[in-house]
Amino acid sequence: MGVKSEHYQAAGGVVVRDNQMLLLDRPARGEVRLPKGHVEPGESPREAALRETREEAGYAGLVIVADLGTQTSHFVNPHKDCEVTREEIYFLMRLQSEAQATRDEHDDAQFRVMWVSLEDAPARLTFETEREFARRAIRAWSQMSQVQSEVKHEYANGD
Repeated sequence: MGVKSEHYQAAGGVVVRDNQMLLLDRPARGEVRLPKGHVEPGESPREAALRETREEAGYAGLVIVADLGTQTSHFVNPHKDCEVTREEIYFLMRLQSEAQATRDEHDDAQFRVMWVSLEDAPARLTFETEREFARRAIRAWSQMSQVQSEVKHEYANGD
């Protein structure tokens, strides 16, 4: 009998606030991750990313500000004894408010929210795929901040 295989889509968020990135510490697994999870049937990747980030991080006021693209990961899941192909889709998000969402007991016990400087965040993440999305988010955030700064400068000078 051949090795079992599984394919699915996952979507997540890279949340940035005040030059810091939201990371999730998973002490039971010894991992530091970005929020993400399965795209459910009938759900778009954007909807899944907002839902998963809200559930895992506990923030209700999330807004997507950029699409960070897609990567495909291949790995063996030792818990299920199968080969997994996962299409990961991430979005850059910001907090519209500090309002807290209710986290279920499983997520609350599993994830501890950490705010880490943009400079240090990629190196803190456990997996390379997530480090790459963190770097993409930093580039996108930097470009957006630069544009906002230029617009404010032009407005202040009456250009």
